[in-house]
Amino acid sequence: DEFGADALRFANAAMASLGGVLKLDTQRIAGYRNFGTKLWNACRFAEMNGVWEGHTTATTAPKASATANRWIIGETAKTLAEVNAALTDYRFDQAEDALYKFVWGKVCDWYVEFAKPLFDGPDAAETRATMAWVLDQSMILLHPFMPFITEELWQQTAKRDTMLIADSWPS
Repeated sequence: DEFGADALRFANAAMASLGGVLKLDTQRIAGYRNFGTKLWNACRFAEMNGVWEGHTTATTAPKASATANRWIIGETAKTLAEVNAALTDYRFDQAEDALYKFVWGKVCDWYVEFAKPLFDGPDAAETRATMAWVLDQSMILLHPFMPFITEELWQQTAKRDTMLIADSWPS
């Protein structure tokens, strides 16, 4: 009740190393609750900047010319490859680690800051499309680990006909 099911699931995935023993730490679970809040805030920031207006889920990355947008698209592809490799090997801890570092470190800490000045320039439409795509990809990749918050965000961020659980895994 204190931290939520998603934070507990994410903590379990983080500690699920092969042959390891799960030692629950409430501080770690609290940290993953904060991670969910960070994702929520990134989606809220996107909403305040018109990212979701007229948005439809794209299966391919948008065309990007701005350096920040090209960078985050590349980082998203790298993270997808890492997560796929980890899941193929049943290394849920490695998949969780890649997602945590990507969403918190690259998307929320860096890309959101890089995108702020782009919203007022000639690359505004490209940046909105890129941010929407990156956040969509983040929600899809996080869904097996944090199904409740990602499903809620999926429904709130754009007019969608399907639930996230029924959406395709990225390629």
